[in-house]
Amino acid sequence: MRSTEDLGSSHGCRLRRGVLEDGREVLEKSGPAPDAFASEAAGLRWLGEAIAVPEVIEVAPDRLVMSWVRQEPPTTASAERFGRSLARLHRAGAPGFGAPWAGFIADLPMDNAPADDWPSFYAERRVLPFLRMARLPASDVALVERAVGRFAEVAGPAEPPARIHGDLWSGNVLWSGGGGVLIDPAAHGGHRETDLAMLELFGLPYLDRVLGAYREEWPMAEGWKGRVPLHQLHPLLVHVVLYGGSYRDGLMGAVRRVLTL
Repeated sequence: MRSTEDLGSSHGCRLRRGVLEDGREVLEKSGPAPDAFASEAAGLRWLGEAIAVPEVIEVAPDRLVMSWVRQEPPTTASAERFGRSLARLHRAGAPGFGAPWAGFIADLPMDNAPADDWPSFYAERRVLPFLRMARLPASDVALVERAVGRFAEVAGPAEPPARIHGDLWSGNVLWSGGGGVLIDPAAHGGHRETDLAMLELFGLPYLDRVLGAYREEWPMAEGWKGRVPLHQLHPLLVHVVLYGGSYRDGLMGAVRRVLTL
């Protein structure tokens, strides 16, 4: 790179903005994360078949180089365009629940091995592994396990595997080019309601417009709104693992709502 600007670090990775010899602006992530970089690159390329993402320019054991995304303020029009694009991404589908690459969320590994159905995948590959890492009181663990036992009952109508981002909080949606550009994926074949529940968990500008346009493009299954807490269990557990007990109340509130579905 001709020139670089240090942007600090995130989850153990050093971030730098640079300019290549051909004039292209790029973002470089570097650090000791070969599996995570390969996973992110694979996820970006897969999502990029159906939605706007940064271009992967180089992936190596010690770095990932992507095109720089020039951001702009969100508008109602860009939110609606993003909602339609997200629906088309989900409809692009996946061969099954899981992915053929290693899974990561932040710097935490995830098991992307396939499962026969989404409730089993969500329980065995997402919720239970992070429950074991979360250091919760035994009474909390018991309640989460009770909720897991209800997944097949409360998951709603079965749907084919959707092509999902997997970590779709607002910081992973960059507004650019009149729509949303997705970054930092934990991409896999999953349930489309997972991405939408993640957007609701931490908020997104003009979320009502995003969801409205999404539903026009691909209507939601009956009862989807009530299942939002179910799909938020995994990201809330991730936050308990990463940041401690400050997220416990939110997690246990979601657990109690799942138990009453």
